[in-house]
Amino acid sequence: MGTPGEGLGRCSHALIRGVPESLASGEGAGAGLPALDLAKAQREHGVLGGKLRQRLGLQLLELPPEESLPLGPLLGDTAVIQGDTALITRPWSPARRPEVDGVRKALQDLGLRIVEMGDENATLDGTDVLFTGREFFVGLSKWTNHRGAEIVADTFRDFAVSTVPVSGPSHLRGLCGMGGPRTVVAGSSDAAQKAVRAMAVLTDHPYASLTLPDDAAADCLFLRPGLPGALPFLLHRGGGDLPNSQEALQKLSDVTLVPVSCSELEKAGAGLSSLCLVLSTRPHS
Repeated sequence: MGTPGEGLGRCSHALIRGVPESLASGEGAGAGLPALDLAKAQREHGVLGGKLRQRLGLQLLELPPEESLPLGPLLGDTAVIQGDTALITRPWSPARRPEVDGVRKALQDLGLRIVEMGDENATLDGTDVLFTGREFFVGLSKWTNHRGAEIVADTFRDFAVSTVPVSGPSHLRGLCGMGGPRTVVAGSSDAAQKAVRAMAVLTDHPYASLTLPDDAAADCLFLRPGLPGALPFLLHRGGGDLPNSQEALQKLSDVTLVPVSCSELEKAGAGLSSLCLVLSTRPHS
């Protein structure tokens, strides 16, 4: 998947950002989010980094936490990555726009081609972008508008880009994701099912589908390891999170399931796709 770079190509690097103390206070960039348990959130984040590095074999790059950026760990919203190109987004919330600076530099240092969103009328959160390996779907949500979607299409001209209406407070990736190279997983809510039906109408490619009891469980990361012949991984909610959906995911037989918990980070609006950026090719340094 492209956004948070899960790209359906082989992966080499993952980028995360540490959890600042300001996130635990409920500051949430002025969003009025509930206070959370800082130690638990940091443990969850540390386990995620460990799974990316040790279980998936990715080279892990961790940006330091910044107290002025309480939602900084949700760096999946700051870039859309496919191949050697990174589109730096323009988050809907003005308070979140400084988050892109550290991510931009890290991706530049890795040798990616950086594309900026210069239009002040455009808004785009990276977790509204779903890459299937064949095409992009961009959720038109509270967070992402038509102009933002147009810039995705302008940036990634080798792929079809379609827009999907997203109702409610969710991002598209909070409703559906890729459970395999040809399998879309989606939550059971009306919003999730409407999004999947819209995608089915728009696409020229046949995808299998799997409905999960929980929308949040569909926010997963399909990743191909660097070792040829190895089964791809599906990083998904686990460790006590969403047990009914964990059982449903067992139906995916062509992936190695890698569970990780983010129940505390979820209180700040985090899903798995928002907590890391994964590069799907080895950039040229």
